[in-house]
Amino acid sequence: MTRINLDTNKVASQSQALLTQIQSAFGMTPNMFKAVSNSPAALQSMWSSFAALGKGRLGAKLGEQIAVAIANANRCEYCLAAHTVLGQAAGATAEEMQAAQRGQSADLKTAAVLAFVLKAVKYRAQVEAGDVNGLRELGLDDEHIVEIMAHVALNVYTNYINIALEVPVDFPKVALV
Repeated sequence: MTRINLDTNKVASQSQALLTQIQSAFGMTPNMFKAVSNSPAALQSMWSSFAALGKGRLGAKLGEQIAVAIANANRCEYCLAAHTVLGQAAGATAEEMQAAQRGQSADLKTAAVLAFVLKAVKYRAQVEAGDVNGLRELGLDDEHIVEIMAHVALNVYTNYINIALEVPVDFPKVALV
């Protein structure tokens, strides 16, 4: 049972315009956004971050692979389910999303990014210079690296919202590994 209001008729009017955008984007209003809509500022922050990063240089597919790796590491069933669906919509195969959930990829660059983000999550961003330089050696520049960290921050935020508030999963469930 959720620990927070999910009735969007009971949230501030400032959240309503964003909820309309979210409904349009998903064809439904996911429970996570219903929960976050209790704070118009938090909803604006989250929705804007998703929109900005969705247009970033990493691309939607890698962004979703990052999301499932972090969701699995943080044991967030909601984000794991949602981002698995979104990853497949972004062009990833089911197998690629399953591998990403474990922090793996057949693609060398993707595998390195996933290893980096999992280290950042595990050690609360206490990565070493060699970790960052390893990404550079694979052709990722400072823009990519900052964007990777933005994905880490956004996904940790959404994981914590869903876990702490026990937001009900409204996407096809995916088993944690």
